[in-house]
Amino acid sequence: MHNTGSLEVICGSMFCGKTEELIRRLRRAVIARQKVQVFKPIIDDRYQGAKLASHSGAAFNATPVENSEKILQIISDDTTVVGIDEVQFFDDGIIDVIHDLIEKGHRVICAGLDTNFRGEPFGFMPVLLSVAEKVDKLQAICMVCGEPASRTQRLVNGSPAFYDDPIIIVGASEMYEARCRLHHSVPKR
Repeated sequence: MHNTGSLEVICGSMFCGKTEELIRRLRRAVIARQKVQVFKPIIDDRYQGAKLASHSGAAFNATPVENSEKILQIISDDTTVVGIDEVQFFDDGIIDVIHDLIEKGHRVICAGLDTNFRGEPFGFMPVLLSVAEKVDKLQAICMVCGEPASRTQRLVNGSPAFYDDPIIIVGASEMYEARCRLHHSVPKR
């Protein structure tokens, strides 16, 4: 039996299908009769409480946790696949938690934003991207021109948020849009 742990990271801007792809991989693991546990940060309360939910309506059961250490406390011995959505919202300890899970032979699949609304690397995401066995960077569609979008535009009253605005504000289409590099704007940069 092959018990080598691994890390897969699904990243990209908002509205590119990260959670949908995570759910697709988790459903395939369930079909393969693998034991799956899924976690999400408790801060992400946009959709259903104990579920992952994509913008397109796909859903999968998940456990909201208040910090990364909680994952190690509630992981079952027979779990083989661990899903983590909105990984960028976890504390920095998530890197050690993921490393521990991999060392124990788990296949860890994470989904999260690789850049923040400023277009800069999002926290520890570059670390996860560099140590993963597999990275998939998805693109959305620019809400201005319809071209492929790799950036997340935060809007405040319909205008681009300023550079010095807070990095983390949980929201959806009411305050964020996918944008291409040309149409992504961060005033006061």
